[in-house]
Amino acid sequence: TYDEHGGFYDHVAPPTGDRWGPGSRIPAVVISPYAKKGYVDHTYYDTASILKFITKRFNLKALAGFRSATGDLTNAFDFTQAP
Repeated sequence: TYDEHGGFYDHVAPPTGDRWGPGSRIPAVVISPYAKKGYVDHTYYDTASILKFITKRFNLKALAGFRSATGDLTNAFDFTQAP
């Protein structure tokens, strides 16, 4: 992810949220042999989505404080394809 944009990365105004966010949109690139090829994901994520994905993928106890609306990167992967 790239979150050092200084607020000037996106041409779209940030969505309204609570005091802490969600804030400006930031780009992310998924690099993995299991990443969906040629796929653009429009799921709502934040920087903690990476941790949320790890806890789900490896069946770990969920961390407290995650927004329920935040995605967990699952949509970006296809684990049925060969690496």
